[in-house]
Amino acid sequence: MGNILVAGGAGYIGAHTCLDLFNKGFTPIVYDNLSNGHAEFVKWGPLEIGDIRDRGRLDDVLRKHKPLAIVHFAASIEVGQSVLDPASYYENNVVGTITLLRAAQAAGIDKIVFSSTCATYGVPSSIPINEAHPQAPINPYGRSKLIVEQILKDLDLYQGFRSLILRYFNAAGADPEGRIGEWHSPETHALPIAIETALGRRPHFEVLGTDYETRDGSCVRDFVHVLDLADAHARAIEHLLNNGTSHALNLGTGHGTTVKELLETVQHIAGKSISVKYGPRREGDSPILVADNALAKQTIGWSPRHDLRSIVGTAWNWHSNCLSI
Repeated sequence: MGNILVAGGAGYIGAHTCLDLFNKGFTPIVYDNLSNGHAEFVKWGPLEIGDIRDRGRLDDVLRKHKPLAIVHFAASIEVGQSVLDPASYYENNVVGTITLLRAAQAAGIDKIVFSSTCATYGVPSSIPINEAHPQAPINPYGRSKLIVEQILKDLDLYQGFRSLILRYFNAAGADPEGRIGEWHSPETHALPIAIETALGRRPHFEVLGTDYETRDGSCVRDFVHVLDLADAHARAIEHLLNNGTSHALNLGTGHGTTVKELLETVQHIAGKSISVKYGPRREGDSPILVADNALAKQTIGWSPRHDLRSIVGTAWNWHSNCLSI
């Protein structure tokens, strides 16, 4: 059906999206500098090593593969690190995206699926969050993503460059066959840290904040399976290739899980207890983030198929049986 350039396709969500694109008949062309991705995850199409800030390299790759559209995952994503070094986040996430967009336009490409985030909403005034909710991010990571969203909306309005902006909530889980999964170094995400603790690879799990106004005092998050996110990205590509209009869509299950509830599920599936410590809130964290996904269902026919047990079960399989550390 044609080539799709997947910037950041050697990373966690990018690799699962490449698998889904391949299963839907596309050839994913992975463009990645491997700063956070893994060459071992590139299994369903060629790997082109490069940085999204490198215009010359982008031009060469686009000329060589002539993709029909782009999926853009090549961003720095850690909230805590964005607070410590904001400039690096704007350099990669904003300047890098502008460079990618300029290269795409020069190559005659006018369609992109952009990996955005619920962090653009900041502290929500209502739950669940729909796409009309005000966007007021509370950390540089979220602000960098919001800036790119605004750029894409201007390109659509003034130049006809169409985009699907996908604001997803908390990605988790892994390919059930164990071919790919979550593999960050260092790891900062709750589920893999909990699993690593259960496996004895960490001494304890630290709950960051116990005094939020939630049902048990810990943060509430909407955990969505990475395969469901991958399916949404492939559907978004098909939408754009079928002359669909630009949209911003939330990707989540619509169900919130507290950090403590997540730990309970990990302990149940692992069949063992986890050592837990309690610490202060982390700067930049919202108390509750839960999606209203009705617009994604309406626009691209997307519905999440995996529940929390499936998410934790596939992640447990990956970390305990498949990931070599």
